[in-house]
Amino acid sequence: MGCGLQRSLLLIYQGEFVSAFYMYPAVYTLIPLFLLIGLNLFLKVKRLNKIINLLAILSISIIIINFILKFLN
Repeated sequence: MGCGLQRSLLLIYQGEFVSAFYMYPAVYTLIPLFLLIGLNLFLKVKRLNKIINLLAILSISIIIINFILKFLN
């Protein structure tokens, strides 16, 4: 029992993008978030921090909404 992130990443790897979204909707914001955080370690770009913050807030919002919806069903 877990959040479904690893299973959704496996589904993306297999090309099942819609199934990955239903498994864990935040996967599509977390992938670019982690890539940009890694990129930010090597390159210091001013606007990259704003994008990272926006993606983090969006990811957290999706995770919370998804949890509430799954809890109610």
